[in-house]
Amino acid sequence: MDLEDKKVLVVGLGRTGEAICDFLLQHGAHVKVSEKKTKEELGPEITDWEKKGIVMETGEHDEASFIEADLIVPSPGVPWIPELDAAVKKGIRILSEIELAFLFLKGKIVGITGTNGKSTTATLTHKILKEGGHQAFLAGNIGNPLINFVENSLDNHLYVTELSSFQLKHIEQFRAAVSVFLNVSPDHLDWHPSFDDYYESKKKLLSTQRENDIAILNKDDPLVWELKDKTKSRVFAFSRKTDVDQGCFLRDNWLILKDSREEKLMRAPEIPLFGIHNLENVMASALVGHALDIPVSRIRESVVSFQGLEHRLEKVTTLRGIEFYNDSKATNVDASLKSIQSFERKIILILGGRDKGGDFQKLKGPVAEKVKKVILIGEASERIREALEGSVPMETVSSYREAVRVGYSEADADEVVLLAPACTSFDMFQNFEERGKVFKKEVLSLRKDLETGK
Repeated sequence: MDLEDKKVLVVGLGRTGEAICDFLLQHGAHVKVSEKKTKEELGPEITDWEKKGIVMETGEHDEASFIEADLIVPSPGVPWIPELDAAVKKGIRILSEIELAFLFLKGKIVGITGTNGKSTTATLTHKILKEGGHQAFLAGNIGNPLINFVENSLDNHLYVTELSSFQLKHIEQFRAAVSVFLNVSPDHLDWHPSFDDYYESKKKLLSTQRENDIAILNKDDPLVWELKDKTKSRVFAFSRKTDVDQGCFLRDNWLILKDSREEKLMRAPEIPLFGIHNLENVMASALVGHALDIPVSRIRESVVSFQGLEHRLEKVTTLRGIEFYNDSKATNVDASLKSIQSFERKIILILGGRDKGGDFQKLKGPVAEKVKKVILIGEASERIREALEGSVPMETVSSYREAVRVGYSEADADEVVLLAPACTSFDMFQNFEERGKVFKKEVLSLRKDLETGK
């Protein structure tokens, strides 16, 4: 693709939008940004972009900017707006950032998608590949946009790329040499018009693969596993529930890798990550390493030394026999369910935040079985209360300080206070990381008060 003198519209700024702009400028494009935020909201950085020659359209999207462009690149997370429809009618090409990067990138993609577990799986996969001797880099939704790697990319590089539905929606030629599809359940329904649209976006990761590529699929998830017959690539399965012919599975508490023969990878208790869902994440990551010829012993070493990611079922501390866990990243119902199901002990569960179209009714049975009390917080409190009515006692609070202290007062020794909110954080915080940090800060503040007798 030749970008020289092309009029390219970048929709939405943010971290990825900025990376797109830099790349386009380096390739001689005439760049314009259309951003819903005002100049005041964007701050002084806007002047720096204008000095580089970028035309900034702020405060609204002007349809003329869309229909006059040669190419449009929306930032991930920008919703499908009417102006994009107008561009499509004019025959203007729309590419995602990962698609644009792929057209210039040397090396191969290891693409990881799914509703939950992407960041943990991508990080562990990167660790396994790097420690196994590959020139591997971590990219995509987890932090560093793929387009930032283009300039220094080489044919022997591997790019472990976390891929969201937003990123996959606009791909055409983007292709993963190895794809991983962890699971799928309703999510981002505040962005996608329906679950079908969300699912279709996720499925695109497999649709561009070829016969010599590899797809790693969760056999325990029916919507993922049905895709085995719809991809050209070679399929490896992983399962917590049953043996598989080719892939990774759990038998007698052992993780088994199977291709032409069976090899024991490790015992499940050796995995340093807590939670049943992390068994799946480890199996998927191990299969990537296995598919790329890393010895089983090296894969095991990488898994055993993996510390996990912050805000993913992270143990904060124990106070007088009560354990506090931070799973702020559980921003949808399915993630919250997996958190709840990871404990054998009774739970004081903190739920709430900004709803993104989840079916909270799905929580009712597991909550009734495993939860002692629900603490509600944030915009979705009343909707969750209605969905869980009659299951367990519930209490609404207005701050995380209150949530932590109510949780502690309600829990007995050998019980758990769990933040697994099933909602996004945007009603009270910038992101799930800030929410998790505030939760941990309040837990540690409580510990200090208990130690000093306050």
